[in-house]
Amino acid sequence: MIDAVATDSSSTPTNEKPRRARRTRMTGAERRQQLLEIGRTLFATKGFEGTSVEEIAAKAGVSKPVVYEHFGGKEGLYAVVVDREMRRLLDMVTSSLTAGHPRELCEQAAFALLDYIEESTDGFRILVRDSPIPQSTGSFASLISDIATQVEDILGREFKLRGFDPKLAPLYAQALVGMVALTGQWWLDVRRPKKAEVAAHLVNLAWHGLDGLEAKPHLIGRRKS
Repeated sequence: MIDAVATDSSSTPTNEKPRRARRTRMTGAERRQQLLEIGRTLFATKGFEGTSVEEIAAKAGVSKPVVYEHFGGKEGLYAVVVDREMRRLLDMVTSSLTAGHPRELCEQAAFALLDYIEESTDGFRILVRDSPIPQSTGSFASLISDIATQVEDILGREFKLRGFDPKLAPLYAQALVGMVALTGQWWLDVRRPKKAEVAAHLVNLAWHGLDGLEAKPHLIGRRKS
């Protein structure tokens, strides 16, 4: 008696070719986000003028009309990228200014900007470039001015307590925030010393400068006007 041999149908050779895995089609929102991320990287490394719609489309694996469909062109894509970065930086600084000693608030503001530079390097590179097109959220200079407005309230309270003219708080707020912003641009490339040390030195200069502030500063040079 011959035993029947069980056969595994899965091992039976066939002439069928293996099916190719279907590519998942992106939704409109997913495609838009992909284009934003690609554009953000290219704008950071090449700038607005050095980036083309053709390159954006090629890296996304789509045709040029897809980019125009979502953003109306390179200008529209750039505007959305910049607006998002402006809002993110402003939100980070604003949310960092929580209750605390005024010196600690200065530390929080310095850390917020340095954190943004560290976590969103491409975004910061885009912001500090001269924008070739107007933005709905303004320029980097106007963003720094918005941040200075937050610091202005803190300085105003301190000025009153120390007997200084609170009307001068906006001037000092612009000076302090500008100092941090310019230092941040320098630190963007060198990354030395470490972030916490940079923040400590910034606050050291700002705080002790304010601590020794003259109520009525005077000029010592020949020029008086």
